[in-house]
Amino acid sequence: MRRRDPVERAAERNGDGSIDLYDVSTWEPRSIVDLLAYTLYNVAGYGFRALVLLIAIAITLVLLISPAAVVLEDPFVSIFFGLSVVPAGLLAAYIWYTDITTSEPLTLLVVTFVLAVLFATFAALVNSFTSAVIGIGGGILFYYLIVGPVEETVKLLAVQTFAYRSDSFDAVIDGAVYGAVAGLGFAAIENALYISRVIGEANPEANLFVTASGIATVRALAGPGHVIYSAIAGYYLGLAKFNGEYAGPIVIKGLLVAAFVHGTYNVTVGFVPGILAGLLPVGFGFAFVTYVVVYDLAIGYYLYRKLSRYRDTYRAARREPEVSRPEMTEFDPPQR
Repeated sequence: MRRRDPVERAAERNGDGSIDLYDVSTWEPRSIVDLLAYTLYNVAGYGFRALVLLIAIAITLVLLISPAAVVLEDPFVSIFFGLSVVPAGLLAAYIWYTDITTSEPLTLLVVTFVLAVLFATFAALVNSFTSAVIGIGGGILFYYLIVGPVEETVKLLAVQTFAYRSDSFDAVIDGAVYGAVAGLGFAAIENALYISRVIGEANPEANLFVTASGIATVRALAGPGHVIYSAIAGYYLGLAKFNGEYAGPIVIKGLLVAAFVHGTYNVTVGFVPGILAGLLPVGFGFAFVTYVVVYDLAIGYYLYRKLSRYRDTYRAARREPEVSRPEMTEFDPPQR
């Protein structure tokens, strides 16, 4: 509810609607200066967002030069780009399916996906700059303080920029849906960059199919994690939209959870599979795949519990209460 100045409250209480409260306790654009200020504010707001989008598009086009060159040299590689996002795409589709309320507009889903692709380039720049200049790349702090928070923040921004402001974003669970789509977009461009880089740096005499399939498999395993983490952050973004008093802390909580599980994955995937391969009679590849799948299932179960609780509560809240009939006694007359 909009807060009211004492003058406005008094006028409303006395029922005196004849008092003009413009520029006293209320305001709307009336004069030329008012209209100028109103216009400049809107231009600045939309202009800033347009500038950010233009910068993101420019950076994305530069980063996509390498994948484009690889595809032009051998179009067959593009198949691996697509295959690498299939698991993440299926997971995002499942989260979309769990939305028990109303279906989200395809246009907003596509816009969120594209924005995640574009904003992912900001994360790439921050990660590269931090690693090169500050010199903490590869360390535990790097993943917990830089990679996790930065990547989850840009994915959440992809949701907040348009979808969050739409009237179609009318349920808490919508945040998880758009968050999952943002994670899919982030995974798509990240996979393309990784695969093209590995192929570009490979020995020219190496088998292209073996090289491409190997890195595509690794990236296919990493993709679902992006979807899960950003769906968690997105769920809390949805919760924040309907709890305005605590919106800020709720968003921060979602980012903290998503960034922590993201950072933990990046840290542990570097040594846990090696430990498993050393302790168990399995190869490193099998240990790697097993660990990634188990980790994603564990964090995915956390998300699944939240989505299931929402669905169950939604069904219970919408269930019409049963009308109980009063018990008849022998003294009650029969009803016709």
